[in-house]
Amino acid sequence: MVFPKVHHRDLPAVAATPAPAPAEAGTDPGPRLDGVRLVMVNWRDPWQSAAGGAEEYAWRISRHLAERGAIVTFLTSREPHQARVETRDGVVIRRMGGRFTVYPRVMAWLALWRREYRLAFDCMNGIPFFSRLVLRRRTRVVSIVHHVHDLQFNAYFPAPLAWFGRFVESAVASRVYRRCTTVTVSESSRRALREKLGWRAPVEIIHNGGVQGPLRPLDDAPEDMGDPAIVSLGRLVVQKRVSQVAGLARALEDEHPRLRVHIIGRGPEGSHLADQTSRDGTADRVRLHGFLPEEDKNSVLASCHLHVTASEFEGWGLTVIEAARLGVPTVAYDVDGLRDSVRDGETGWLVRDGEELADVVSRALKELSDPHRRAAVRRACRDWAERFTWEASGAEMTRLVARELGLPGGSDAPGTTSGRKAEK
Repeated sequence: MVFPKVHHRDLPAVAATPAPAPAEAGTDPGPRLDGVRLVMVNWRDPWQSAAGGAEEYAWRISRHLAERGAIVTFLTSREPHQARVETRDGVVIRRMGGRFTVYPRVMAWLALWRREYRLAFDCMNGIPFFSRLVLRRRTRVVSIVHHVHDLQFNAYFPAPLAWFGRFVESAVASRVYRRCTTVTVSESSRRALREKLGWRAPVEIIHNGGVQGPLRPLDDAPEDMGDPAIVSLGRLVVQKRVSQVAGLARALEDEHPRLRVHIIGRGPEGSHLADQTSRDGTADRVRLHGFLPEEDKNSVLASCHLHVTASEFEGWGLTVIEAARLGVPTVAYDVDGLRDSVRDGETGWLVRDGEELADVVSRALKELSDPHRRAAVRRACRDWAERFTWEASGAEMTRLVARELGLPGGSDAPGTTSGRKAEK
């Protein structure tokens, strides 16, 4: 089966530093927060080696709040090469502690400066920072939970520690934050909070945004991309299960002898993937690109027929929308978060219980080999991705802050479609 070549003249790509899109120009940015002191507490910052979608979310929201006049501190861990204190885009970044020591260090720092802030965002990446226990009672705390970690603890810790992590995430955190508004990024993540963790707090949805702006064609497509070409975009960490995507080169070899798999991203699993392709004899059909600059990343992504993610744990799936922005559909497992960002049969395909990833990818490639079907899917992808902007997400969070603090402008803006949603 020969796939029509995908050229950049057909699939536009995002510029490395996009200007605001015309559609965003009329977006209500939310109320002014002049002089309001806020702190965003997140495990990592976007410039750390293992940073992902949660860091992008925390930083984009922080920038927007600063643009609306708030005085924002971004409190996070520190890698050896990073400055302890710096200011970027009007946000003061304070770094302290490492992967685990950041938790007690942050709690001590918040206790010391507890009178400085009117509101704190406590980002829970499995384990919260328990800021509610050290801040003043009058300080509002908003918990941000992208997804329930649950069995993900098993991938990193021995059984006793994994059990303890699940206990803290559920029984302890749900009690500590029971009176704090919680923000999550998808309906299925909200449902998981209720059903898996017994979460008691009010939960609101503020979606991830997406890079917007004028689209411009890139140079000619990279040569020898494969026919068909599959791509995986994201961090190379255990829970993303990128090894399954790399394994498609072998699983689909007979059906698609010219298939190539492109893996974009960096992380501790990179060396394991290289070993896997060497053992499988697929090193010539699986290309590990590593980290790519924005323009190069878009060049590879836009030149592929299908984006595949094998992750079991996602709050939403930023890479799904990033691919859709370029007209590239996604195959993903039918799990929390991804079942919201992938519209099954429209912008991609979901792997249901009892199905194999290779079988669904094969079915997707067969559909995409039809020019009319491919054009319809690409159009649906771009239309879907255009619904999500960081400007809109930031505006919704700004209104939430105003509501929490009783400031003017805290009510929902007319026409809001992706932000604050009532409990179902």
